[in-house]
Amino acid sequence: VQLQASGGGSVQAGGSLRLSCAVSGLSLDLYAVSWFRQAPGKEREGISCISKTRLRYVTKYGESVQGRFTISKDHTKNMVYLQMNSLQPEDSAVYYCAADRTHNSRYCGFDDMNYWGKGTLVTVSS
Repeated sequence: VQLQASGGGSVQAGGSLRLSCAVSGLSLDLYAVSWFRQAPGKEREGISCISKTRLRYVTKYGESVQGRFTISKDHTKNMVYLQMNSLQPEDSAVYYCAADRTHNSRYCGFDDMNYWGKGTLVTVSS
């Protein structure tokens, strides 16, 4: 099983980035996927997640990113994406994706993740 986040980089405040999470060795039909971030000196924060179903899936967003970030996925490519708009310096962090073998097709969350990927660094300058 492997999850690999990519797409990070440096951007000015107000800009956008699209992160990708390439998933291998597991099926998005069976796993919910979540995005987390961790800034230096801060705790890891769950920011968005998407449930495992192909249709009528559930998405969640943390308060800090609600309305600015959008999570999506492509089951055919085994990819999960995080579109990040209106980026601010406080969004600077290492971003990770993780998978949860949930049995609830209408659930996603930020606890008890089964697999983690390596992160990708996002730096937002003012």
